[in-house]
Amino acid sequence: MTSPAPEPRETESAPLRVAVIGSGPAGIYTADALPRQQRVPVAVDVLDRLPTPYGLVRYGVAPDHTKIKGVARALRSVLEHPDVRFVGGVEFGRDLTRQDLERSYHAVVYATGASVDRRMHVPGEDLAGSVAATDFVNWYCGHPDSELERFVLDAEEVAIVGAGNVALDVARILAKTADELRHTDIPQPVLDVLAASRVRTVHLLARRGPLQAKFTAPELRDLLGLPGADVVVDPAQVDIDPTAVGGGGAETAQVSRAARTNLKLLREHADRPTGEAPRSVRLHFWSRPEEIVGEDGRVRAVRIEHTRLDADGRLQGTGDTTELPVGMVLRSVGYAGVPLPQVPFDEHALTVPQEDGRVLDAEGRPVAGAYVAGWIKRGATGVIGTNKSDAAATVRTLLQDAPALRERTGDLVPLEDVLDERGLAHSGYEDWLRIDAAEERQASDLERGERVKLHGWAAYRRILGDF
Repeated sequence: MTSPAPEPRETESAPLRVAVIGSGPAGIYTADALPRQQRVPVAVDVLDRLPTPYGLVRYGVAPDHTKIKGVARALRSVLEHPDVRFVGGVEFGRDLTRQDLERSYHAVVYATGASVDRRMHVPGEDLAGSVAATDFVNWYCGHPDSELERFVLDAEEVAIVGAGNVALDVARILAKTADELRHTDIPQPVLDVLAASRVRTVHLLARRGPLQAKFTAPELRDLLGLPGADVVVDPAQVDIDPTAVGGGGAETAQVSRAARTNLKLLREHADRPTGEAPRSVRLHFWSRPEEIVGEDGRVRAVRIEHTRLDADGRLQGTGDTTELPVGMVLRSVGYAGVPLPQVPFDEHALTVPQEDGRVLDAEGRPVAGAYVAGWIKRGATGVIGTNKSDAAATVRTLLQDAPALRERTGDLVPLEDVLDERGLAHSGYEDWLRIDAAEERQASDLERGERVKLHGWAAYRRILGDF
């Protein structure tokens, strides 16, 4: 009598097919964690509407942060894994529906990030010259959707609203000279506009004080250390005893080590004499925009109300106002997620509702085969590395569901067949390598650093054709 054949191990079955929507850090870290484990074989397709991967690492990190941009080298190895495939030029919601993905995959992980700026909701916010910092970042990072004419930089004074790292990035780029940025990957046409910039004074407006600012010490050091610009810090605004915040007690415990470090750096800088640099960055704490003042449909000034914290730590206005004569206002008050077609969305939190990475419907029930990772899951918090642990948590949940995911789906249709049905061309990883090589050649031709980004869709099509 022969023994019954043993049950096949999960690792001996056909691979679990997973689509990851978005090739930024959250998406690529998800694609890395899925095949890395040994229990369940997984094949991953990373889909992105752009022919270039890496998301905010490529189009959100300031070009002069070359060390952070080195993260792309680590992400590159993920896309070269034999069980991971990059599919570019395919947009979820426009080219493919949720039903299309369900035909081709056991599970879908949405990792689309938080792609728009939050609004300030003040009068004049829609005047010409009042723009989202995201638009400016996309412009100087060479996002193909951003038109060169979007920014002419003809105002001598500019206000940036916000006290996070992006706000400091924007201030630093505006305050640097073109020569200081030549070694970066800024597209040459953008660098030419920056070289002709008339901006001389950058006002950085923070609603709260230096201890509540969201920027990190490395970003602050980079700003304070600008060689060609004076950074002006009002000594009175940083003359604070952190142990006395809120009168001591519980409030004192909320002053983090990072906030104390920032305060120390600001104090030291405030004590230094101001030079005579051609450009300046002026930090205004306790300054809340009340109105963007216009003239002939364009920004002429920003009126700010001075603020303070009450005894309970809540922000309140003092009634005192100041008007700054600026010709452009860039808001950098946080990122927000946008709804995805046929995917549940929380309009209050601006994220996809989820539990342990599983997407939840309006009744709080898991949506079969749907998962989230990154900012669209948790909101725009954390640094690039935060997405690694976040993605790993979602992957653990997905793998727990693997048996049910297989039962839910029948025979899967290859993605190529679905794209062919729609007459959709797409790009792949080899196409990205062609863009990568073109940018390296451009840097060599211009004698500018390691790479210079292409600018605009026409440049991509010259290399790839229609995709």
